[in-house]
Amino acid sequence: MSDAERAGAWTNWSGAIACRPAAVLHPRDDAEIAAVLARAAAAGQCVRPVGSGHSSSALCATDGVLLALDHCTGIERFDPSSGRVTVRGGTVLHDLGHALRRHGLALANLGDIDRQTVAGAIATGTHGTGRALGNLSSQVVALRLVSADGAMRDVGADAPELLAAARVSLGALGIVSAVTLQALPAYRLHERTERISLTDVVARFASEAAAHRHFECFYFPRHGFAEAKALDPTTAEPASVAGVEGERIGWSHEILPSVREQKFHEMEYAVPEDAGVACFEALAARLRARHPAVAWPLEIRTVAADDAWLSPAYGRATCAISVHQDGRKPHEDLFADLEPIFWEHGGRPHWGKWHRCDAKRLAGRHPRLADFAALRERLDPDGRLLNAHLRALLVG
Repeated sequence: MSDAERAGAWTNWSGAIACRPAAVLHPRDDAEIAAVLARAAAAGQCVRPVGSGHSSSALCATDGVLLALDHCTGIERFDPSSGRVTVRGGTVLHDLGHALRRHGLALANLGDIDRQTVAGAIATGTHGTGRALGNLSSQVVALRLVSADGAMRDVGADAPELLAAARVSLGALGIVSAVTLQALPAYRLHERTERISLTDVVARFASEAAAHRHFECFYFPRHGFAEAKALDPTTAEPASVAGVEGERIGWSHEILPSVREQKFHEMEYAVPEDAGVACFEALAARLRARHPAVAWPLEIRTVAADDAWLSPAYGRATCAISVHQDGRKPHEDLFADLEPIFWEHGGRPHWGKWHRCDAKRLAGRHPRLADFAALRERLDPDGRLLNAHLRALLVG
């Protein structure tokens, strides 16, 4: 191992998760990824893939090898007739949005942040908002997987069960080195934001979510008000709303993500859509009663049902509800006090956000968890891709 490969402490984006890996390696292609896995197996080391480090959970933490895909980026293949594009796993969503636009294409949806890698975003079930729109992994039609034993698998429609498992895999089935996404013709979005009350959120959320392609609300407990954001496709030019307060128009990849320069911690659960407003209202009440100083927002969004085995939206229309805390302030006690409300409303955790779930608790929430665990055992019988966090989730 060269000096360049030796690692100091690694932390996630918010600074809440830290580890000291034996090495952080940056393979450039599938052959080098397979070689990293082979060397780690011979040394008895865990290997965890890492993207942009935006997860608030300990998915990447290891004292073994961190495998970064930051040299595995860019578009590999583009099919203009189908709109399908194959990108390498380390490609950052922000860069992909601009690259697709040059081809006249766009992703069907993006999350609130676009600084994650493609492989990391799909592995954790990252999503945007929209009742008719699934998470990012629902746009995946095929992917390339380098398994723990170094075998390379092209996973597509001819292996529907494996694809359904691998689309949200937590990095536990192998290293996702490339992803084929179904893109759409490039489109503009018209954004409208307004300040409303919590009462308005409760009364209007369901109807507004049904009326717009995208709709989400942010409630600020310290200040006692909420903001609503609605986005809809448009053919209008950006100049048509220039100077109009609370409105803007732009290409989808410019409008969907937000710039988040201040670091924060986050907990998010996906609850059944019909329980979403009640859960949101209960969380708001507890924040007001017990945590009135919290300045960061409580957020509610909609996500369509999908069939990825470990997706938080597996088999059910979903409301994704997020709690945030300033990255410079303690967050554990706050999140621990609010988490039982999510459990009471049938919540499933966002894999990339803070939670205290384990295999026992998850067994009743994820219908395909046992199937995923069995598949993981077949693909990685020695557990080379498992860290302590994943063992608690998938092994128990």
